[in-house]
Amino acid sequence: MSSQIGVHAAVWSGGWSDAESRHAIAESKAAEYDYIEIMAFDPASIDVAKTRALLADAGLGVTSSLGLNWDNDLSSEDPAVVARGETLLEAVIDCNAALGSKYLVGVIYSALGKYSRPATPRGRANCVAALQRLARRAADSGITLGLEVVNRYETNLFNTAAQALDIVSEIGAPNLGVHLDTYHMNIEEDDFDEPVRLCGDKLVYVHIGESHRGYLGSGNVDFATFFRALGECGYAGPIAFESFSSAVVAPALSNTLGVWRNLWTDNRDLARHAKEFIDRLRAPS
Repeated sequence: MSSQIGVHAAVWSGGWSDAESRHAIAESKAAEYDYIEIMAFDPASIDVAKTRALLADAGLGVTSSLGLNWDNDLSSEDPAVVARGETLLEAVIDCNAALGSKYLVGVIYSALGKYSRPATPRGRANCVAALQRLARRAADSGITLGLEVVNRYETNLFNTAAQALDIVSEIGAPNLGVHLDTYHMNIEEDDFDEPVRLCGDKLVYVHIGESHRGYLGSGNVDFATFFRALGECGYAGPIAFESFSSAVVAPALSNTLGVWRNLWTDNRDLARHAKEFIDRLRAPS
């Protein structure tokens, strides 16, 4: 079984209005992707029935992702903040299930932003307990949760695959695993081979992004080694292309991610190039 190849909705739009969702789904299909990854920051704003119909018409699958903020951080020491995060993620899980998605991934464990101090034992314990409960809720709908390993400027809880595996083991849920992203790996990991092998069957989702978030192959990510490791380890989970431009992404998210310069303006060309690039690397040698 081979991986399905998807594209992050932020390549096409910064939201999920009627016009934005129609555009994103149509363009994803035209670029020959298998699925689209929807940003689920506000699940109440997603018209589930309409989205399901559009996806069905296009023959596309769907996953969802998000990052928490300072007001709903599961790794906070404040129980009220943790409770808000858990309530949000419960709603996202329910929305995910209604959409027919089997994967919810991203920074679903802490705020997406730069912390001013290391994670605390109490905050980590709060996060573990909340994710244990959320994993049980997700399991009831057949949903796998993927904890995205991001760099030191976007979380303080874990920044490498090895650190992520520690917390995945502590949570101990069979439907929870590691989500690797080549953009972040390029900052934090020693190479693009060992993290994949270390994760093994706990690797449940992959983001493909260049070192500067631009066109694949134009930066310094060692994609050849990464895809070789995926193949040798038998990874068959979803693989999503991800890239951001402040001209497309919602301003708040663009600022959070530090998109201070745009590496592309033509998202259609970018997405089609990425699909062809990924297909070449996955082709048998």
